[in-house]
Amino acid sequence: MGDQQQRVSPLKNFVAGGVGGTCLLLAGHPLDTIKVRLQTQPKTARYVLYTGTYDCFRKTVSKEGILGLYKGMGAPLAGVAPMMAISFFGFGLGKQLQQSDAGKPLTSIQIFLSGCLAGVFTTVIVAPGERIKCLLQVQASSGSSKYSGPVDCAVQLYKDQGIRSVYKGTVLTLIRDVPSSGLYFLTYEYLKNLLTPEGQSVSQLSTPKILLAGGVAGILNWTIALPPDVLKSNFQTAADGQYQGLIDVLRTLLREEGPGALYKGFNAVFLRAFPANAACFLGFEVALKLLNAVAPSW
Repeated sequence: MGDQQQRVSPLKNFVAGGVGGTCLLLAGHPLDTIKVRLQTQPKTARYVLYTGTYDCFRKTVSKEGILGLYKGMGAPLAGVAPMMAISFFGFGLGKQLQQSDAGKPLTSIQIFLSGCLAGVFTTVIVAPGERIKCLLQVQASSGSSKYSGPVDCAVQLYKDQGIRSVYKGTVLTLIRDVPSSGLYFLTYEYLKNLLTPEGQSVSQLSTPKILLAGGVAGILNWTIALPPDVLKSNFQTAADGQYQGLIDVLRTLLREEGPGALYKGFNAVFLRAFPANAACFLGFEVALKLLNAVAPSW
């Protein structure tokens, strides 16, 4: 799949991935808040809190101000840099493990499997961070104040039911992140090679092309990640005992709202996916170039 000879060490991937993750969060969190509120709003037929993405945006800003769009950002801010660092580290490690000959490019299947490994690695951090984030976002929209912030939320969850409560929704996070991460990195690597002019190195790719490749990768990632993400958001924000497991969440959603429920928050997700992931990969590539200049022997 193109020029793989200038391979980056997993350590450099780790550091640059942390920078990329911070860029992703700053660019994408407002629409993530809207996505979660749309996915978890009350399901009564006679009353709909938000009619769509713009309506949710308008009501949130009107009621809570611009900072309302950044509710619940504390937990992912503490987790997103290490999460993306671990994600890019896992991707780099996956490539390293599968490539016996440094001069031989990896196949598409190998790139996809490397991305899947990245998804497994990140779940340890993602699952509790997403659980806390979703609870804070839904709490803000409902007007309640059970949790004063991310740390208080984590402490209360742990006190109530232990570490199991903090990691509620881990299986759904794996189902969401493993295949979607594989497609995410495969798309980005493929587009980078496709957009690189003949005779040039992938490392010389221009900023607009990096943004394009990263943005498209983000959109395709969420195309397959959104249905399990809807299930995860509902499961993680539900009262204890409301659902017996994954199948029960799926069955309940389909019965009450139909198949379209699996793509709730579609507009918010896809509006967010392009700029957030474009920013992520640009941050990653810029940090990578800096690391190559400062520490070429890493």
